[in-house]
Amino acid sequence: MITVDLRMLHASGIGTYLQHLLPYLVMSGDNTRYDLLGDVPAMRRYGWTQCDNVRLTDCRAPIYSLSEQIELSRRSSADTRLFWAPHYNIPLLHRGRLLVTIHDVLHLALPRYVRGFHRRFYARAMFSVVKSKAACIICVSHFTADELVRLTGADRGSIAVIHEGVDASWFEVEPGVRPQARPFFLAVGNVKPHKNLSGLVDAFALLRDELPHDLVIVGKREGFITGDTHVAQRAAALGDRVRFTGYLDDQTLRQYFAHADALLFPSFYEGFGLPPLEAMACGCPVIASRTASLPEVCGDAVLYCDPLSPGDLAEKIRLLMSSAALRAEMKERGIERARLFTWEACAHETRTVVARVLERS
Repeated sequence: MITVDLRMLHASGIGTYLQHLLPYLVMSGDNTRYDLLGDVPAMRRYGWTQCDNVRLTDCRAPIYSLSEQIELSRRSSADTRLFWAPHYNIPLLHRGRLLVTIHDVLHLALPRYVRGFHRRFYARAMFSVVKSKAACIICVSHFTADELVRLTGADRGSIAVIHEGVDASWFEVEPGVRPQARPFFLAVGNVKPHKNLSGLVDAFALLRDELPHDLVIVGKREGFITGDTHVAQRAAALGDRVRFTGYLDDQTLRQYFAHADALLFPSFYEGFGLPPLEAMACGCPVIASRTASLPEVCGDAVLYCDPLSPGDLAEKIRLLMSSAALRAEMKERGIERARLFTWEACAHETRTVVARVLERS
């Protein structure tokens, strides 16, 4: 029995990882049994949770809470051979084998972007325990693995790097009705300081009199005002040229990608970076930061910018929009690059890691 913490099934990033990876594992036909912890009615919306080798166990303790430690221990089955935590908030009381997926170490690498001493302290403490307690740690990029070793002293021999994937549906988008009349550039990501929306809006401001485009920002806005007041001020100064959509479902987001002239992704820090890959799969050119995991993931299929320089980002946008040939080349390279990342491959490599951990138990 493998117990999996699915409480973050609908969280951005981690939720995407769980929603796409778990079906391949559950339905692999290898007779592995899974005990999935989470909101049972929410999990039942997915057909793969109804397979005969799956048991659903209700566990709704809030993330990062004391109660989650008590509940995870209480709800874990006695016949669990491996507990898989898809985030660093591991069950401290679990005495058996532990597999942990680390998506990034932002809390350690850039603590200035984490509000509250208690959050920074919690992250440091939990990563320290992960380092010593996990039988294996899956990192979603080599960059994240390197960061984990650098910042925690984790044993590289205990780390497996397994890239995330792009679902086939992103390659099959048929452009429908335009989501808005005016041409636009797209930015995707929750409104958080490390996403560098301040620099993005500043770059767009340099171009507003040159190009007819709007800037459309997709992502949750919780904490927006307290998170980055400069973004609010600059966006307000640009009036209706900057639009925040809030969260969009994948089907709607694909239409935005299909009609956008570019995805702008000047993030300071990414553990992997799915939005650029999803954009490329849709045939949308990408301008991204030459930082963190993005060169590893995007290869030569995007235009790179300096995230610390709004002027450089603006210049890359000018370059892209001045050449139809370049846009066509970026589209072709992007689709080819995105095809290298599949959830099938992610699942195959994950099964191999799980089998190796269980062999040692």
